[in-house]
Amino acid sequence: MTDEIRIISLDELKGMLDRGDAVRLVNALPDWEFARGHIPGSEHFPSLDETLRSLQPDDEIVVYCTDPPCRASKKLYHDLVDRGYRNVRRFEGGLVAWTDAGYPLETNQ
Repeated sequence: MTDEIRIISLDELKGMLDRGDAVRLVNALPDWEFARGHIPGSEHFPSLDETLRSLQPDDEIVVYCTDPPCRASKKLYHDLVDRGYRNVRRFEGGLVAWTDAGYPLETNQ
């Protein structure tokens, strides 16, 4: 496992989403946290096995969680890269950076 994590900035992520780029935006938080609020268009999978079944190794994937110290997206990033997923980046600012920029969240409640 490599310690280096490829990062995507808030501006770059927002631009990709606004353009409708083919990106799989994956929220790495537990189910209840995903339901409480996530970046619009995010996907959430209940387990690593489901994540691996749903994503393709060539997909453009962005993983995120709450904020820079949050470990969930770091773990998911490494789980994917270690299994051969090639186009994975981490939005390390997560939900905090997204909402601090004034962007809305979706909820499942």
